[in-house]
Amino acid sequence: MSQSYPNIVLRLPDWLDAVLPPVERVYASREERMGLVINLARQNIQRGTGGPFAAAVFDLDSGKLLAPGVNLVVDGHCSVAHAELVALMLAQQLAGSHDLGGSSHPPCELVTTTEPCAMCLGALPWAGIISLVCGARDEDARAIGFDEGDKPADWPATLQQRGIAVHRDVCALQARAVLQQYRDRGGPIYNGRSTN
Repeated sequence: MSQSYPNIVLRLPDWLDAVLPPVERVYASREERMGLVINLARQNIQRGTGGPFAAAVFDLDSGKLLAPGVNLVVDGHCSVAHAELVALMLAQQLAGSHDLGGSSHPPCELVTTTEPCAMCLGALPWAGIISLVCGARDEDARAIGFDEGDKPADWPATLQQRGIAVHRDVCALQARAVLQQYRDRGGPIYNGRSTN
């Protein structure tokens, strides 16, 4: 540990273990996986522990949850603590590798309540996932005030060219409802220089 700088520590909310089903639970469909992630986003809002975003990494062979993630930006004092990155970092730590696509790992899918922002999009090719599942669209997050950054117009095709399948609009109505719930509750819209 550096003598003059703190360690970087991100902690998942205490409630997470209580709301997650048993580890042996199998999520057979994209809709089941998205249902879990949407519930995590709702819990994050209702319990006041973060923004309206959640994500999770799943083993596509078994359908089991490998790592959950919720948005920790405000509570973690960290602009990069987006749900997708939290889930990917946790999955990588549990796998003991920065590359979830390595030959010793099962094929991984990232499921996220809202399409990735520019930052999270940039991290996906290096994470080693082979599938991305999204609920709400980029424009849904922008509509409530979030700055999603600059992304290529056809970012799904860009990911697909890199071997990452993209599935959009999975449980989209429920995912949009979570964003609206956050806005209706007066949750902070945290962007680089402005807050709600």
